[in-house]
Amino acid sequence: MVKVGLRVTVLAYLTMLLVLPVAVVLWHTFHSGVGPVLRALGTPAAAHAFQITAVVTFYAVLANTLFGVLAAILLVRYRFPGKRVLNALIDLPLAVSPVIVGLALVLVYGRTTGTGKALAQLGVSIIFSIPGMVLATVFVCIPLVVRAVAPVLEEIGDEQEQAASTLGAGSWQTFRRITLPAIRGALAYGVVLALARSLGEYGAIAVVSGRLVGRTQTVTLFVQERYQNFDQQAAYAAATVLVATAVIALLISRLLRPKELAR
Repeated sequence: MVKVGLRVTVLAYLTMLLVLPVAVVLWHTFHSGVGPVLRALGTPAAAHAFQITAVVTFYAVLANTLFGVLAAILLVRYRFPGKRVLNALIDLPLAVSPVIVGLALVLVYGRTTGTGKALAQLGVSIIFSIPGMVLATVFVCIPLVVRAVAPVLEEIGDEQEQAASTLGAGSWQTFRRITLPAIRGALAYGVVLALARSLGEYGAIAVVSGRLVGRTQTVTLFVQERYQNFDQQAAYAAATVLVATAVIALLISRLLRPKELAR
């Protein structure tokens, strides 16, 4: 009876917080048919929002993949002063609100700051442009690849890497032939999580982008702007695409999740 009660409680909780709200969005999206949905998604504003989201997501995931692998190797394979501090800093985005992240970036790279003025003289604009949006997205996704790859590196150890080095293999050759195949599943898992997180980022993006329609508007900002302007069909349609993308990413991440992380 206790087990049944716990299951009912958990299912009811998830239904009220997740299933029911998503079902309502889907109903509002398709209650008039598929035609209005396709027309809403085919507008220039929606197409541009998806394009901006794709660009920001691509560069953010690429940066986090490279950094995540390097940071995981550094934390697992080497000992150095400040290792615990670095380990804690990597988890900082999990504790800091994305809005605060966006505000911090504005204070550092804003056009009226010293750094912002120096970059402006070089023709580089960070805030209210794509680079600032990429930086904000990179920050909130920092822990995902690192925390996916590091446990696997600890699990496999470094015996094979040492053996390869003894046989004359260089660092890059050892990484390409020994380390990368061993962490491939965990890396793919982390990349999918970073992809899903980047697609759905709102708080930090809302601050650093300026919400400029047709210039720096991502899909999440498009949903808010359309809903507030009473174009609810477009808002529901774009939200449904985000939901579908998140579900697909979730299913892929479950398939790619290494056994070491599932324990």
